[in-house]
Amino acid sequence: MARRIAVAATAPFGADVLERLAAEHHVVQLFTRPDRPRGRGRKLGAPPAKVVAERLGIPVEQPAKLDSSVGIAAHTVVVCAYGLLIPDELLERALWLNVHPSLLPRWRGAAPVERALMAGDDETGVTIHRTVEALDAGPIAAARAFPVAPEDDAGAVYARAAGLAAELLREVLAENEPIFEPQPEEGVTYAEKIRPEDRVLDPQAPAQELVNRVRALSPHIGARLGDLIVWRARVAEDGSFEPLEVQPAGGRRMAYDAYLRGRR
Repeated sequence: MARRIAVAATAPFGADVLERLAAEHHVVQLFTRPDRPRGRGRKLGAPPAKVVAERLGIPVEQPAKLDSSVGIAAHTVVVCAYGLLIPDELLERALWLNVHPSLLPRWRGAAPVERALMAGDDETGVTIHRTVEALDAGPIAAARAFPVAPEDDAGAVYARAAGLAAELLREVLAENEPIFEPQPEEGVTYAEKIRPEDRVLDPQAPAQELVNRVRALSPHIGARLGDLIVWRARVAEDGSFEPLEVQPAGGRRMAYDAYLRGRR
C-alpha cells in the first residue's frame, strides 16, 4: 500500500534507497546536504540523492542544519545515509525511520559496510530502527541478514543492502504502527568514519587483511599503496598480497600487469 513519506538522504546508498522507495510510495519531500565543490575544477555539485529526486520530480530541501524552522511534509521520514544530526524537536514531530546497512548493534556509525569488510565479516545485513538522539541506538522495527562473499567489495554490499532495505521498508511502512524492539545491549561495535590513514596499505600486514581493506574501499574511495590507488586485489597462491587493478597518480584505472609493463 502506497504511503506518503519524506526521505532524508545524501550519499549514493541513500540515493539508491530513495529511488526504490519512490517506485512504491508517494515521496513528497527530500532533505539532503547542501551542494558542495567537487572534482578538480571545484565546481558545485549536487549530492547523489538530490540528482535522483530532481529526476523524479521530488521537492528538495537542503538545509545546512536541521532545526525548528524546518517544515516536515509527511508523518513518516525515512533516513538513509543523510549525514546530519536530527534534533529532538524534529524527532518528536514525525516518525523517523533510519535505514542502517548492518545488523545492529554491530557497526553503529558512519562506515558500517567498510568496517565490516575490513574486519572480514562473512555476514552483514540491514536494520530499520527508530531514529533517536544516540547514534544508531534506536529500537528495531525490522532486520535481516545476508552473506558476504569473499570477492564482494563495498559496492556489491551496498547494492545488496539497498535492495534488502526496500523490502524491509515495504513491510514496516505497511503497518499503521510499527512494532519496535530494543536493541541488544551486548555486541555493540562502532564503525568510525574512514580516515586518510585507513586508506594506507601496509606491505608488512597480512595479505588477507590488505585484501579486505581494498574490498572495503572499492569502488568509491580506494586504498593506497605508495602512489598507487588499488581497486582490486587478491591473496596470491604463495600467500602474498597481489594487486589486480590499480590507478597511478593522475592516471586511469588499469590492470596491475599493464602498469608493471609500462614501468619497464
